[in-house]
Amino acid sequence: MSISKSALQEQYTEGTNQQMVRKNSIQKEKKPSEILLITVLMFGYSLLYMDKNMISTAIIPIAEQYNFTTSQTGLIMSLFFLGYSLMQIPGGWLADKIGYKKVLIISLSLITVFTFAFGFVGSLILFILIRFFAGVGHAGYPSSTSKSIAVNFSKDRRTFIQSLILSTSGIGGILAFLFGARLIDLDWHYAYYVLGTLFLISLILVIFFVPSGTAIEKRKVEPKQASFKSVILNRNVIVLFMVMVLVNMAFYGNMSWLPSFLKAKFALSISTVGTILAINAVGGTIASLLAGILLTKFFADKEKVLFLSSSILSAGAFVGLVLSDSLAVSIGLLYVLTFLLTIIFVGVFSWPHKILPEKVIGSSVGIINTGSTLGGFVAPMTFGALITLFGGSFSIVFISLSVVMVIAGFIVLTVKTK
Repeated sequence: MSISKSALQEQYTEGTNQQMVRKNSIQKEKKPSEILLITVLMFGYSLLYMDKNMISTAIIPIAEQYNFTTSQTGLIMSLFFLGYSLMQIPGGWLADKIGYKKVLIISLSLITVFTFAFGFVGSLILFILIRFFAGVGHAGYPSSTSKSIAVNFSKDRRTFIQSLILSTSGIGGILAFLFGARLIDLDWHYAYYVLGTLFLISLILVIFFVPSGTAIEKRKVEPKQASFKSVILNRNVIVLFMVMVLVNMAFYGNMSWLPSFLKAKFALSISTVGTILAINAVGGTIASLLAGILLTKFFADKEKVLFLSSSILSAGAFVGLVLSDSLAVSIGLLYVLTFLLTIIFVGVFSWPHKILPEKVIGSSVGIINTGSTLGGFVAPMTFGALITLFGGSFSIVFISLSVVMVIAGFIVLTVKTK
């Protein structure tokens, strides 16, 4: 039985049309699910940053209520970053090994429990332990989020999606300064009950609306799994780890001592400084979004140029803070610094999606982000000692940070992009 050429063409055309219809319907279904995934991840990230910022305000009434010294309250805050740093690499490894959704659930479960517990306890040792384990919970979220982006989005979209999610750092700061601070003024216990409830909502959203990573990953046949040793010894991972240490030394060193610097140099009130920093948090959010656009539209495959130029410009801005006697100029330099440092942070955090294999994204980001938390842990103590050594002068901080940023910019040049 023979089939005419025209009949074959009709069958082929019909089959092609059916495939196109199915493809379009899949794309229509996928788009809302992608938006939902991004929204859920952003909600959780906003709460993480809210928690990080809120503790610095909550520690004031806690210290007054329990007569804690400055060194004791500093210990409460430092132990959070210690727990965070210790669990970054294991959290990334678990995201690759057991799936990002399981790690997200474990992380948010720990954070929820210890956030509620923080509002109930009343002794120094319990405050320290609770913040330590809250840091352990925080540690799994960034790497598992990066893993979820690698699994659910095409390579050309990952940088922008990652920068979009990281823009929640500013949102978290705004929530902490405006919403959290008011709750703390009423009663710091209630503030942590509310925050714990928000984390519980985030956990529920992840359980029901984040797709399982393991099911998706099983459909991709990998000929060979990379060992953890090969990841931790990877040249690019080591370089980006070093860059993140330096960049976050600059970021947290600047934010730790800038309020005291502005207050002392320009005789500002604490509320005025707070307003300046709240506006700065909004600028950080905008900078995160712009970072994604710059990296995908204007500096695709030219990331080194953007990072080096941003590093040198930020070094100049730090020197400008030392030389300036104008409040307006100093505030302008602060906002420029926030923009440049955010560009570098978001860019370096997103870069693994382009230069590292998808199967090791979780482990790689866990290692790289450990650099950022170590920078945040080291900077306040190191520069505090320098201020004391130089007789209370804040200038040494900003001069040191300018040197740090120049070094970071040139280290970026050693990354292998091919």
